[in-house]
Amino acid sequence: MQGIKRRVVYVGLYELVAIVLSAILLKLISNADTANSLGIAVAASAIAILWNLAFNYGFELWEKRHKHQGRSLGIRVLHAVGFEGGLVIFLVPVLAWWLEVSFIEALLLDLGLLAFFLFYTFAFNWVFDAVFGLPAAVIPTSATCN
Repeated sequence: MQGIKRRVVYVGLYELVAIVLSAILLKLISNADTANSLGIAVAASAIAILWNLAFNYGFELWEKRHKHQGRSLGIRVLHAVGFEGGLVIFLVPVLAWWLEVSFIEALLLDLGLLAFFLFYTFAFNWVFDAVFGLPAAVIPTSATCN
């Protein structure tokens, strides 16, 4: 599966699982009730979808320009850190506003979520690539590349 179809399936699956997990995590690590936790999770998901589409498009262009074949552990870590780092910039103001907390409190809350989602993003990408195959830009030309 390639192109826009790959991106739509990727984002849909990623965000569906992310909404459920982040609503549970937000309820556990904040004073938010269930409705607020779910609302924040949905809002964060909408932001993440837009960021995901932009980031993955740019990341795959970068991979293509650098003629990467396959996705090594280092490339996967770079992808996860880049995506989650950018998401922090977008989500901290939303968390601060929604929960009526300071930017520092929102940052600490987001860092808690980031710690979990860094591993989630890494694992999800690995599983997604295993199930649906690599994007065309990085399909190995020999069987020895992973």
